[in-house]
Amino acid sequence: MDFGMSVALSKRFQGGKAFGLLKARQGRRLEEINREFLCDQKYSDEENLEEKLTAFKEKYMEFDLNNEGEIDLMSLKRMMEKLGVPKTHLEMKKIISEVTGGVSDTISYRDFVNMMLGKRSAVLKLVMMFEGKANENAPKPVGPPPERDIASLP
Repeated sequence: MDFGMSVALSKRFQGGKAFGLLKARQGRRLEEINREFLCDQKYSDEENLEEKLTAFKEKYMEFDLNNEGEIDLMSLKRMMEKLGVPKTHLEMKKIISEVTGGVSDTISYRDFVNMMLGKRSAVLKLVMMFEGKANENAPKPVGPPPERDIASLP
């Protein structure tokens, strides 16, 4: 989205109204990209493609913090922390490079969808696929921690 458009919006509307309009515009833009993927013969054999694209759009919009249509380093940092897998600055730069093929410092929606539908196992793809599944089966300890003596400490 161009900066002038968001400035014009913020002059007419403020707060939640402006934010809602930005999110609605972004949603329409991402929906257009989803339609391109639906029409692309390369993905014609992908199961449940429409449902997957809808889920990708929602997840992407959740983490596009500046509403510019791209996930930058800070947005990726927040995403990783929220998903429970915080990464270092260098790890996140490597993830962005892996997703974009090294040509950009931000992850566009097209890059994101290509990664999620692609055959390669990118780190970010694995994190997104297993979001919430990692802690499903692990029983949560209840009650106070067991007493330990000095000999049992590492």
